[in-house]
Amino acid sequence: MLNYNLAVPDVDDAGVLSALVAEGDELDVLVRAVDDWSRPTPAPGWTVAHQIAHLAWADANALSALTTPDAFGAELERAEAEGSGYADKAAAAGAAKPRSLLLDEWRAGRAELAAALRDTPWDHAFPWYMSKVSPALMVPLRLMETWAHGQDVFDAVGVAHHPTDRLKHVASLGVLGRELSFAAVGLPAPVEPFRVELTAPDGRTWVWGPEAAAQRVQGSAMDFCLRVTRRRPWPETDITATGEDAQKWLEVARVFL
Repeated sequence: MLNYNLAVPDVDDAGVLSALVAEGDELDVLVRAVDDWSRPTPAPGWTVAHQIAHLAWADANALSALTTPDAFGAELERAEAEGSGYADKAAAAGAAKPRSLLLDEWRAGRAELAAALRDTPWDHAFPWYMSKVSPALMVPLRLMETWAHGQDVFDAVGVAHHPTDRLKHVASLGVLGRELSFAAVGLPAPVEPFRVELTAPDGRTWVWGPEAAAQRVQGSAMDFCLRVTRRRPWPETDITATGEDAQKWLEVARVFL
C-alpha cells in the first residue's frame, strides 16, 4: 500500500478516531457562533463557508472511497481533468449553499464517515488520490485536515485556537511525512536519522527518532503542527532546527501533496 509513503501503524487506535470526532465538534461550536460565513480566511479567496464546504466535500469523498470505491473512480477522473482548480471549484460550490444547509451537511457527513471508519478493519485498503490508504492513515489525515482548516477559521474570526493532546496525531503525521516533504519539491529524502522533540500542551515532551541523531527539530507541538500544515512560515514559529537536513526539512515541510 502506498499510503503517501507514510509508515502508519497497522494496529487500531481508538484514540485517534475519538480525537477526529472531538476536533470536528470543537470547530462546530466555533462556526455555529459565527453568523457571517462570508468572512475571508487566510486561504486566498476562501471564506469561512469555503473552509466548511471543503471539509464536508472531503469527508464525503472519503466515505465514497471507503464504501463505494468503484463510484469514487469518477471523482478521481474529475480531479485529473480539472487539475489544480479541482478543490477550489468544489469549495466554491459548497460555499454557495445556505449556511444552515451546509452546516447540516457537514455534521451529517462527518458523523457518517466516523461511523464507517469505526466499522472498517484498520488495515483495509481503499483508493484515494494518487494512492491507496487505510483507516490507519485516513483517520489521522481527516483529523489533520479538520484541525488545519479549522485553524484558518479561528484565524479569520480572531479566536485563539487552544492546543490539545489531539495535536500529537497531527505532529506524528508531520514527522512521518518528512520523506513526502522532500519528494514534493523534487529532492531526495535524507538518509541520516532525525530527532524531533516537541513540547506538548500539558508540558510533557513528545519525541520521535534516536536520541543521538545529529539532525534535530525542537519546539512547541502547536508551532510544529502549524508549520507542517503550512499554516505558518517557519520564521513565525518557535521551531528550531539543528543540522542542514533538518533546516531544509522545515523549509519544505508538509503533510499533504
